[in-house]
Amino acid sequence: MAKNLVIVESPAKAKTIEKFLGKDFSVKSSIGHIRDMPKKNMGIDIENNFTPTYEITTDKKKVVADLCKAVKVAEKVYLATDEDREGEAIAWHLLEALNLPKDTPRIVFHEITKSAITNAIVKPRTVDYQLVDAQQARRVIDRLVGFEISPVLWRKISGARSAGRVQSPVMRLVVEREREISQHITNSTYKVKAELVSGGGKVFEVKLSKEFESKEQALAFANALLSANLTVASTDKKSSKRSSKPPFITSTLQQEASQKLGFSVKQTMTLAQNLYREGSITYMRTDSFTLSETTIEAAGQVIAKGFGSDYHHIRRYKTKDTGAQEAHEAIRPTDLTKPSIFGIEDQAAKLYSLIYKRTLACQMSDAQLQKTQIKINISGLDEKFIANGEILTFPGFLRVYDYLSSENKLLPDLNKGDALGLASFKARESFSRAKPRYTEASLVKKIEEMGIGRPSTFATMVSTVQDRNYVTKETREGVERAYQLVEIKDNQVIQSQPNEVTGAEKNKLFPTNVAYLLTDFLVKYFDNIIDYKFTAKLESDFDTIATQNVPWQGVVKNFYTPFHQKIEDAADISREETHGMRELGTDPKSGKPVSVRFGRYGAFAQIGHKDDEDKPAFASLRGSLDIESIALDEALELFNMPRTVGETDNFGTIKANYGRFGPYIQYGKKYASLKEDTPEEVSLEKALELIKAKEKFDAERIIKTFDDSDIQVLNGRFGPYIWNGKKKGKGQKNITIKKVFGDKAPADLTLEECKKAVAGKIKAKVKPKKKIVKKKVTIKVDPVPSI
Repeated sequence: MAKNLVIVESPAKAKTIEKFLGKDFSVKSSIGHIRDMPKKNMGIDIENNFTPTYEITTDKKKVVADLCKAVKVAEKVYLATDEDREGEAIAWHLLEALNLPKDTPRIVFHEITKSAITNAIVKPRTVDYQLVDAQQARRVIDRLVGFEISPVLWRKISGARSAGRVQSPVMRLVVEREREISQHITNSTYKVKAELVSGGGKVFEVKLSKEFESKEQALAFANALLSANLTVASTDKKSSKRSSKPPFITSTLQQEASQKLGFSVKQTMTLAQNLYREGSITYMRTDSFTLSETTIEAAGQVIAKGFGSDYHHIRRYKTKDTGAQEAHEAIRPTDLTKPSIFGIEDQAAKLYSLIYKRTLACQMSDAQLQKTQIKINISGLDEKFIANGEILTFPGFLRVYDYLSSENKLLPDLNKGDALGLASFKARESFSRAKPRYTEASLVKKIEEMGIGRPSTFATMVSTVQDRNYVTKETREGVERAYQLVEIKDNQVIQSQPNEVTGAEKNKLFPTNVAYLLTDFLVKYFDNIIDYKFTAKLESDFDTIATQNVPWQGVVKNFYTPFHQKIEDAADISREETHGMRELGTDPKSGKPVSVRFGRYGAFAQIGHKDDEDKPAFASLRGSLDIESIALDEALELFNMPRTVGETDNFGTIKANYGRFGPYIQYGKKYASLKEDTPEEVSLEKALELIKAKEKFDAERIIKTFDDSDIQVLNGRFGPYIWNGKKKGKGQKNITIKKVFGDKAPADLTLEECKKAVAGKIKAKVKPKKKIVKKKVTIKVDPVPSI
C-alpha cells in the first residue's frame, strides 16, 4: 500500500504523475470540482455577510467517498490541483470535504515532468486562502447575478435565458459591432495600380501616391497619362529588421490557432489541456510571457545545433499587464529536443508544433531585410507613382516560424532620371469597409484588451454566449456588386463595369434577435452588469483580493447593494418596453402598418394592430433576417406564404410554408418536413417525392386503426404502442403494448382493450425492474470557516 496520496483534478493528469513518483505514491483524481452551492436555492446567506453554503454535488459523491477511503489509509496527503484560482478553490474544497488539516501540503507546478513534480513534493506550501477568497468572491457574485436577474428576464424578455456578469458585456460587444456595421455608410474611391517596364525590359508594379474621389478624376488622369513621360525621381534603400513575437500566453495561443489552424477557442483549449496533462506543454491558462532560465538555455542549445550561433539571440520577456494572475510561465513545450510528438491525434500534433515553433523563434535572431522605395515622376502631373520592394537578407527566426509571410519583392536596379514605359494601368473603384465582425479569436483579443476577463475565463465567455443562443457563429455567402474600372489597353482608355462578391463571411460571430433586446434592456436597467469599465474594475478587485488580502465580502457587498435595488425596481417594467418593436412602413395592399417585434416564439413581422377589427397577420423572421436591419420589402415577402406548389388528383392542393418547427409541405391534413428545399423553391416533383416517402412511413408505422375513434396502434422506436390520438401538450398518451398485454399480437387488440389500457384500467403484465438502491455514504463536512 502506497504511503503517500496525491490528489489532482483529472484522471489523465493522475496517470502521468503516477509514472514519475514511484510505488510509494498513489495518485487519484477529484475529476474537477467536488462541491458547489445547492441547485434548489441560492445557497448564499446574504444577511450573514454573504456566507455561501456548499454541498457535494450528486455526481461526485462516489468520487469523494473513494477519496475518503484513500485518505484514511495514507500517511500523508498532497493536494496537487492546478495553480490558478479555480485550482486553489478545488484544493480548499478537498481540504474541507475530506476533513484534512489546514497544514496539508499543497504542491504546484507549471509542467508535468519528473523534475517539476519531484521538486514540488520537496517544496510544498499550504492552501493560499487569498486565492480561494478571490475565486469565492467571483463565484458568489456570479451566483447572485444569475439567481436574481434570470427570473426578471424570463418575465420581461421572451427567449432570454439568463444574463451572466461576464458574458453580458461579451454579448454587448458583438451587438454593438453589428450595429456599427449596419450603420456604416459606404463611400467609394478610385485606387490606381500600374505596371511599368524598365529600359532593361523588367516589369514591376507601382501604386499612385493618391486616390481619386470620382470616376471623372480617374478618367482625366488616365487620358493625361497616355502622353506623359515617366522617369525615376529617386531611389531609397534602407535596412530594416523584424523581431519574433513573445512566447504564447492563453489569449495569443487562441488567436494564432484560429488564424493559422482554423481552431475554435474551445477546441484550442481542449487540445492544449490534453497536451498539458500528458506532460507535453506547460500550463495552458496563463497571462505571463516569462520563460524559465532552464528553458532559455535549452532553446539556445537547440538553435545553435540546428541553425548555428548566428541564429541565437537570448530574450527575456516581462508581462506588462498589471492585472496578471499567478506567476506561471508562458505556454511552451516541456522538452525542446522534441519538435514533434508521435502517437497523438493530428490536431493536437499541429497545436504542439505551433507552440514549439513559437517558443524556439522567440529565442532566435531578428530577420534582416533590405527595403527599397522608388518614386517615379509623371510629366505634366503632380502625382507620383511609388514602387516598394523588400529583400530578406538574413532569415533569423523566420527559419522556423512564419517564413511564408516574408516573400521577396524584387525591384529592378534603377537610377535617378531613368526613363520608364507603361505596361498596364488600372483605376479600380473600391469601397470603404465597416469594421470586421468578430471571430472567436478577435473577440478574445478585445476582451483581453478591455480587461473584462482572465485566461481561465476567455474560452468559457466566448462559448457561453453561443450556448445560450445570444451569439451564433456563421459562414455566409456574399452578394454580387458592380464596380467601375478604368484601364489603358493598346494606348486607349477603356471603361467597364465588372462584378465582385462582397460581404462573404467565414466563421464570424453574429448576434441573435434576442441579443439585441437583452443588450438594450441591460444597458437601460442594469448598466453595471453590462458596463465594460465596471466589469474590468471588478476583475481588478478580484486581483486585489488575491494579492493584498482584502476581505472578499466587502467587494461582494459593494456590488450587490446597488444591483439588488435595480432588481426591485425592475418589477415595474412592462413587457411592452422590452419587445423591441420597429415600425417599417405601410402595407400597400391593406394600407395597414407593418412592424417587427420579438415574441414568445422569436422575432416576427406583423401587419396591422392588435386593436384592429380584423386580426393582424403574422410571419416569423427567417434565415439571417433580424429586427434591427429588416426592410419593409423583406418583411412583406414573408407574408407570401403559404405558397401553392401545385394541384394533384390524389392529394389535392399541395402547399409549402414555414412552421414553428421549420419548413414543410401540406397536403390535406398531413404534413411532410422540407429538409433540402425552401418553401419558395420546392418543386411539385420534389413535393410528390416527399409525400410518397411520408405515406410509406405512415403505412409501415400504422398497425391498426379503429372506425369512429382517434386511437391507433403504431410501431415506435421502442416497439408497438397504443396512441390515444391526442398531440403532445393536449393530453397525449402512449401505452407500450408489451408492458400491458405481454406477448399478445398488437394487430389482435380490440378498441375496448385499447381504451381500457389508455384509461389505466388494465394492470401491467410485465413488472418493471427493481431499482438497485445504493447504500448512502455519509460524509462529514465542516461548516465553511470565515476566511
